[in-house]
Amino acid sequence: MTDFEAAVVAAAGKLGPDGLRRLAASVEAGRPVDGLPPEAGLVLNTAIGSPEAAAAYVRGVAAGYEHRAARVQAELVWTGPYVFDVPVRATAQVLIGLVDKSRQELILTTYSAKPYLPLLAALRNAVDRGVAVWIVVETLHGAGNAMQGEQPAKAFANLHGVELWSWALDRRPESAKMHAKIAVADERILFVTSANLTTSGIGNNIEAGILVHGGNAAARAAEHLRALRRDGHLIRI
Repeated sequence: MTDFEAAVVAAAGKLGPDGLRRLAASVEAGRPVDGLPPEAGLVLNTAIGSPEAAAAYVRGVAAGYEHRAARVQAELVWTGPYVFDVPVRATAQVLIGLVDKSRQELILTTYSAKPYLPLLAALRNAVDRGVAVWIVVETLHGAGNAMQGEQPAKAFANLHGVELWSWALDRRPESAKMHAKIAVADERILFVTSANLTTSGIGNNIEAGILVHGGNAAARAAEHLRALRRDGHLIRI
């Protein structure tokens, strides 16, 4: 792999298909485009051959990424007893892996939460690499008599840079709960699970979930949660 090819691959992970097409136009014109990350400059500096040929290569990579993103892959994810003749992935492995793969935005939602050290470490690393992390949790008041102990948000209290949100009490039907349990990374990967963000949910209970790559489900989930936040259904804790 040439330096130029390696630079394009590195940029692709940051830019996606649309950004790569903007980068291709930049390569063809021989000048940088505003709003592109530093990886784009490396592509410009290492481009070989004619500008037209280099731009065509970048557009080809964009088309490949777009085609791959359109394929939907779903995997069964499980917490609980392991059965050797049925291949499923573990909730802990999938959740930590999703957090580790996030590069721009990470959204988690849960009903209950307790400190789970591997998750907290992964979230801290995500914040350190510049990922915008926000977590939606239930509150004791919102849960009513269904939840005891400390506030779920306290599980993440020591994670500086993480935003905590909940469903506004005055925007709910009577007795309604914040019960969704999903994780979304960069609008690309969606994990829907029955597991709360607790040691029991992630590692001990029998819980089931689906990990989805490709298609538009991850993007729609992120857009929906952002809209709930924008319209005041979700409020900062």
